Amino acid sequence: MILMRKTKRTPDVDRQVVEAPAIAPEASASANKPNLLSVDQAVNMPLEQMSQLFVDHLNPGQLHFMKLLGFHKVKIESAEGVFYTDQNGRKILDFFGGFGSLSFGHNHPRILAARKKFQEEKRHEIAMAFLSQYAAALAHNLATIAPDDLDMVFLGSSGSEAMEAALKVAERYQGPKKSKILFAENAFHGKTKGVLSITDSPLYQSQFNLVDDVVKVPFGDLEAIRTALDNDPEIGIVCLETIQGGAGIIEATPEFWQGLRKLCDEKDVLWVADEVQSGTGRSGKFFAFEHYGVVPDVTALAKSLGGGKTAMAAMIARKPIYMKAYGKPATALIHGPATFGGIGEACITSIEALNIMYDDDLMENAENVGAYLKAQLQDLQARYPKLIKDVRGRGFMLGLEFQDFSKTMPAVVRPALAMLDEKLKGSLSGFIGSALLREYDVLVAFTEYNRNVVRLQPPLITTRENVDQFIAALDKVLSGGVIKIVTDFVKSQRG
Repeated sequence: MILMRKTKRTPDVDRQVVEAPAIAPEASASANKPNLLSVDQAVNMPLEQMSQLFVDHLNPGQLHFMKLLGFHKVKIESAEGVFYTDQNGRKILDFFGGFGSLSFGHNHPRILAARKKFQEEKRHEIAMAFLSQYAAALAHNLATIAPDDLDMVFLGSSGSEAMEAALKVAERYQGPKKSKILFAENAFHGKTKGVLSITDSPLYQSQFNLVDDVVKVPFGDLEAIRTALDNDPEIGIVCLETIQGGAGIIEATPEFWQGLRKLCDEKDVLWVADEVQSGTGRSGKFFAFEHYGVVPDVTALAKSLGGGKTAMAAMIARKPIYMKAYGKPATALIHGPATFGGIGEACITSIEALNIMYDDDLMENAENVGAYLKAQLQDLQARYPKLIKDVRGRGFMLGLEFQDFSKTMPAVVRPALAMLDEKLKGSLSGFIGSALLREYDVLVAFTEYNRNVVRLQPPLITTRENVDQFIAALDKVLSGGVIKIVTDFVKSQRG
């Protein structure tokens, strides 16, 4: 039987729906090689073709929202420090920060130099049959930074992967009779199937058959947790974000965290702290839980751990927990090394990034300049109370919540508009975010659950001058009032 090779449509002009010509794949010297785009062609790809390939092969639905906000008109050509540079040479101030993935900014020179040296010396990337000096050094550094006996490290590539590892080591320790997981309302722990079970999104969860031995309580409600533990002895794991990111930057009180630590000890329950977003210095301390004088049993990091140049994540567990779960030769490989979790260049990137954080006092900068940013936002809130509802968070993990649409209107029409608030949720924050990028070269982020919240997670290298630029831009947008904000957005859609 002869197997015929499938002929695929190449990204050429045959399906282009835009006027600009696409970059056609180069003719191949080999009859067996498909018509592939080269690196140079990818770099020089026209914006219109980027959009078409995004629709054809990536995520058509996502492009809809990018077009709505005007983000589809931007082609990023380079990035350095706290700025992107687009196809027109425009510098865009990055207060989005890749949902907290860019603590060190874009292309930090020390990180670039470390990676270049590693490449020039032709160091090994994958050598799973041997010990890795790079993985060993990174694990040592993380264990040294982490408090108490958080000493055992699993290296992965994403926050979801690190959180899966955290839940698995906790379940292995507790055993099958105490394996239920308690989590919080509006939690976001990832989208892989295990952690999706404790990600509080009906939209996401309704699409899959998920783990069902989970219990949900309000975030920050110690009595709700106590009641759940009293009523269900099978709950053996409490998994919480230290600062909820997807919910719109929500914190619990110091008393809650101290009470939670005591309660978990009393009930022989493990506390897993999700620090994927809030960790690696973003809150002004390396781990956000350090603000409260408590230590979890297991934690997870990702995002900025890769220095903005690689995908790196880590689960860190107390040594007795890890050793009971995986400490024997027979159990050592149940959740063993990930293929790319300890890859050489990724590890040295993280090693260099952690050293930079302390050498350059980036956590202190996040605490001080972050407090300055928060104070400036609170000043804007006092000046524009009909637009800004709340300012919250700490360090460079801040949430700026706008009012429901009806609250921005004259009192006489508010009752009639209030019934539309849920449908219009996120519209004002979207209009303002669009205006900041379109008119003032500033990029901000949004949130999964409370769409009225703009999430501010700029790099930890952000200066007061950068803050002043952002605040001046936001002030100009807000000063026009809601009618001008909406009118300008409508005009931008026509263009």
